[in-house]
Amino acid sequence: MRPATATAAAVTTLIGVGAAAIAAGRYASDVALKVPSGRPLPGDPRLTVHATGPERITLTRSLASLRPGTYGLEAPGLHAVVGPVLDRVPHAADTVVRRLERVELGTPGPGARVRLTPQLHRGTPATALGLPYEDVEIPGELGPLPAWLVPGPRTTWVIALHGLGTTREHPLNVVPFFNRRKIPVLVPAYRGDEGAPPSPDGLAHLGDSEWRDVDAAIRYAVRRGASQVVLHGWGTGASMALRAAAESGVRDRLAGLVLDSPVLDWEATLRNLAAARHVPGPLLPLAVRAAQGRTGPHGDRLRAASAPDALRVPVLLLHGPDDTIAPWEPSVELAARRPDLVSLRTVRQAPHAAMWNADPVHYEEALRRFLTPLL
Repeated sequence: MRPATATAAAVTTLIGVGAAAIAAGRYASDVALKVPSGRPLPGDPRLTVHATGPERITLTRSLASLRPGTYGLEAPGLHAVVGPVLDRVPHAADTVVRRLERVELGTPGPGARVRLTPQLHRGTPATALGLPYEDVEIPGELGPLPAWLVPGPRTTWVIALHGLGTTREHPLNVVPFFNRRKIPVLVPAYRGDEGAPPSPDGLAHLGDSEWRDVDAAIRYAVRRGASQVVLHGWGTGASMALRAAAESGVRDRLAGLVLDSPVLDWEATLRNLAAARHVPGPLLPLAVRAAQGRTGPHGDRLRAASAPDALRVPVLLLHGPDDTIAPWEPSVELAARRPDLVSLRTVRQAPHAAMWNADPVHYEEALRRFLTPLL
């Protein structure tokens, strides 16, 4: 082959490889970041319903179905709530029997394929919990954001921020706790949620742009009479809370942060999301680079917001080593480096954003101890 021809062939090959790498990276980042609101997070297997009976349901035996606690059970057209494992009920060796707390939609008949979810409730605070509330609109950067406001007489408000894989129905798990303590709770939707403006690029940013909607929610709460605000976030909602605490123009109104399963390592979470959706291992670094190229260097900004010396208000961290989406180790490190401000409650055998589900009694006791001095 003549030198000129060989050079041209090599250049063409490199261009082809480069284009393939770009396409592969874009595909992998899409898999991780194009997550519709309410779509289940990857990682947990689908379980088969084997049988139902009075206040019990039999599921495929797995690490997921054996978890302690209370979870939603979901499938298209189905939503139920399951409680603890019933060890003493006779069952086959490859199944697990759990208490069936209630069925809110559909029928979990034998053969149904279901997933566990931390989201227990469907509907509004009134229909799900029997609590009075207001439908309100928060003026957001991209347009109005629908929100629920569950009123209370205190002037310290809680703003509850759901994460990936759930909707604003997820924070309803803890709304009764706040309501019993007469704390107003604002539960907003944010960009990309149903009823809220879409993200301009159609991608989730793992809190990096969504935090601006938290800023809008804080401003709304202050206009409605809040003297101070506690942000309670799950997963990417916790990342949004951290960014708001670092960058919001009204961050002086923040009294504290409750961070459940926080995303503190953006790149690791992106890799975990892509891997759990079966993106091949060699494409994972490309997914991170492609996502950064498309949406910005999230990792740097998140690291700055969660740096130990950036914290200014008390923080309650609720996280555990079984979280396969947001690594637990950064939470441990943050608590160790700022023991004056950060309290860590470790919850074991709990998946991402399900710390309350695994141990609601101790979760709410940690909340009570944390909030009492802030009210």
